[in-house]
Amino acid sequence: MNGTGKKQGYSFGTFKGVFTPSVLTIFGVIMYLRFGWVVGNVGIAQTLLIVTLATSITFLTGLSISAMATNMKVGTGGAYYIISRSLGIEAGVAIGIPLFFARSFGVAFYIAGFTEAVMSMMGYDPVAQAMTAKMISAGTLVALTALAYISADLALKVQFFIMATILASLVSFFLGAGDPGTLGLPPGTVAPPALEFWPVFAVFFPAVTGIEAGLGMSGDLKDPAKSLPRGTLAAITVGYVVYMVLPIFIASNVKNLDLLRVDYNIMQSIARWSWLIVAGIFAASLSSALGSLLGAPRMLQALANDRVIPPFIGRGFGKDKADPRIATAIAFAVALAAVLLGDLNAIAPVLSMFFLLSYGLLNLSAGLEGLIESPSWRPKFKVHCGLSLLGSAGCFAVMLMIDAGQTILAILITALVFYLVKRRRLNAHWSDMRYGILTLLVRFAVHRLNKLKPDERTWRPNILALSGSPKSRWHLIEMASSLTRHSSALTVASVLPVEDWSAEKVHSMEDSMREYLEKREVDAMVKIFPASDTLNGASALVRAYGYGPLTPNTILLGDTENRENFTEFAELIKLVYRTQRNLIMVRDSELETLSEDDEIHVWWGGDSNNIGLILTLAYQIQKSPIWNQSKLILKTIVKTEDEQAAAIERLEHFIEEQRIPAKAAVTIKDQPSYYDMIRIASANAGLVFMGMRPPKEDESTELYSHYYENMMQATEGMPPLAFVLAAEPIAFQQIIGLSDR
Repeated sequence: MNGTGKKQGYSFGTFKGVFTPSVLTIFGVIMYLRFGWVVGNVGIAQTLLIVTLATSITFLTGLSISAMATNMKVGTGGAYYIISRSLGIEAGVAIGIPLFFARSFGVAFYIAGFTEAVMSMMGYDPVAQAMTAKMISAGTLVALTALAYISADLALKVQFFIMATILASLVSFFLGAGDPGTLGLPPGTVAPPALEFWPVFAVFFPAVTGIEAGLGMSGDLKDPAKSLPRGTLAAITVGYVVYMVLPIFIASNVKNLDLLRVDYNIMQSIARWSWLIVAGIFAASLSSALGSLLGAPRMLQALANDRVIPPFIGRGFGKDKADPRIATAIAFAVALAAVLLGDLNAIAPVLSMFFLLSYGLLNLSAGLEGLIESPSWRPKFKVHCGLSLLGSAGCFAVMLMIDAGQTILAILITALVFYLVKRRRLNAHWSDMRYGILTLLVRFAVHRLNKLKPDERTWRPNILALSGSPKSRWHLIEMASSLTRHSSALTVASVLPVEDWSAEKVHSMEDSMREYLEKREVDAMVKIFPASDTLNGASALVRAYGYGPLTPNTILLGDTENRENFTEFAELIKLVYRTQRNLIMVRDSELETLSEDDEIHVWWGGDSNNIGLILTLAYQIQKSPIWNQSKLILKTIVKTEDEQAAAIERLEHFIEEQRIPAKAAVTIKDQPSYYDMIRIASANAGLVFMGMRPPKEDESTELYSHYYENMMQATEGMPPLAFVLAAEPIAFQQIIGLSDR
C-alpha cells in the first residue's frame, strides 16, 4: 500500500498472476528430460508412487498457503511475507535472503538447460565450447531481464505464449506415432544399474515445487486471498494429472527399461512432431527462468519495504510503481555471476534446500496457527492443523532424504542469518504468533507440571528477588542473577508504596526496569507491585506471586537495620518460612568486584538441611562469570584441638565423595562467640554463607525479632553475608549426597 492507501501493483487475476507462473514452473525440464529415466529406474508402479508422494507434500503446502492467504492480507514477498508475519521478522529474513539468492541462482540453472539444448541442436559440445555456452547464457539472461525490467505485465503475457508451446508439445507427445518400443540400446552403450526409490525421488521432487512462482507475485495480485488458493491448488492438480498420465504413456510405448535409463530425449522419440518437444524444452526452461526473474526481485523489494535492507532497493517504477527495477538489477547481477562462474553443481543441492525449507516453514506456520487457535485465526479456507504439520514434517524428511549434509548446511546458514537479524533488534510494525506459540507451550508445561512434584534430582532455585530499586540495591540483583543464570527462573520485584497508582504507570515502570536489566545482561522477569507500604507489599507478593506450579521456591531480600522495622521484618521471614519458601537474606553491603584470590566461605553449623541448600547455592553461584574464579571453602568450628583432625578428615572425605569443588577448613573455638570466630576467619572472604535459625512453631514475632536483632548486631562489620534458611519440603542434603548425621 502507498501512503494514500491505494494498492500498489498490477492487480493480476488468478489465472495470470498465480496459475500461469506456477504451472509453467511445474512443467519444467525434469518433465521433458527425466520422466523416462524415473520409469526406467523404478518401474511404473513406483513412479506413480513417487509422483503421488511428491505432489502430496506440495499439495499440503498449497493448503497451508490457502489457509494463511485467506486469514491475512498477503503483501509483496510471497514466502518471506507470510513467514515473517507468522513466525517473526527474524524467521522471515532468515528464509527470505537465502531464498532470494536461491531464486537468482536458479535463473542461471534454467538458462544453462536452455543453452545446452540450443548447443546440442547446433551440434556443439557445451563442455568443450564453454565460452560459447557462457555467451549464449549471458545473452539469454540479458534478454529475459530486459523483458522483466520493462514490465511484469508484458513478461506474464509472454508466458501465455510459453504455456501454449508447452501444451502443444504435450499434445504432440500423446499423439505420438513413433514406435520406440522396438528400439534397443545404441551400439556399444551399456545401461547403468537401476537406482533405488529414494535417490530417484530426490531427482524428481523439484519437478513439483513450482508453487513458489505464484506465491512470489502475491504483492501484484488483485485479490491474494482468492487468487492464491485457487491458482495454487489448480496448478498442483493439473500438474498431478499430467504427471500421472505421462509415465503410463511412456511405459506403454517403451518396454526397454535400459533404454529409458540412457536416453534422456525419449519424449522426442515418442512424439508425433519431435520439434515441438524441443520447443517445449526451450519454453519450459525460459519460463522457469522468467518466473524466477519476476519473483526474486519482489522478495528483495519486500525486505527493503520492511527496512531489513536499504529502502531504496525496493523502489518501484513503471505502472503504479509496481516494477522493482533496482531489485531486478541486483537479481540480474547475481544470476550473471552464476552464469559466468559456470559449473554450479557444487552448490545446487544447498539452493534447492532453501525452497524445501521455506515450504516446511509455511506449513509449520499454518499448523501452529491452527494449534494455537487464537481468536484472530479465522481463515475462509479451513485446513486442519494436523495436515499442515504433516506437510512440514514431510518437507524436512525429504530434505534429509535428498542430502543430509546439505540439509544441515542449509539449516546452519538460515540459523546464522536468524542470529544476525536478531542482534540487529529490528522492530517489526506488525504482530506475529510467537507470543501465542510460547503461551501454548507454557500452558502445556504448566498442566503437566501441576501433576508432578519437585524432587531433589531436578531442584533448582526459582527466585523472587525483592530488590526495590535496582540502581540502589544492585548487589541483590547481582546475587540473584548469579544463582539463577541460564538454569533457573528469576523475578526481580519492587513494591510501589503509593495509594494513587494506575496500570499505565506500573507497566511503564516495569518496561523501564526490564530495559535496565537487559542492558546489564540480567535475564529476569519484572514485577512492580503497588501497596500501601513496602513490607505489606512484600508479604502480599510472597503469598500470591506465581502461576500454578510456577511459583518461586526461594525468596531473596536485603536486610534491614532500622529497628522500627524489625518486628514487621521478622514477621515477613516467618511468613516466608510458613509458606515453605526458602530464604536468602543478603546483608546490605555492595559486593565488590572479585579477583581470582577471593573466596566463598560456607559455614557449617550442624543443620543438615540448611547446609544442603547452602552448598547447592554455593555450587550454583560458582557457575556465573562473576564468581567462577573464586575458591569455595567449607568451614566448621570445633571446641578442642583433638576434634580438629577428625573434623578435617570428615569434611575432606565428604568433599571428595560428593565431587564438590571446595576445600576444607576447621577452626578451633578460641573466642567467646561463634560470630566472633567467623568474623576473624572470614575477614578476607568475598562472600560468606551462613545458616539461619528457623522460627519455632509457637514462637512469637517479638521473640523472633529479638533473634534477628541479635544476629544483625553479632555480624556487624563482616564481609558480604548471605543468610540461608531452608523451608521447602525438599531433602536438600540428598542433592549433595549428604545423609543425616
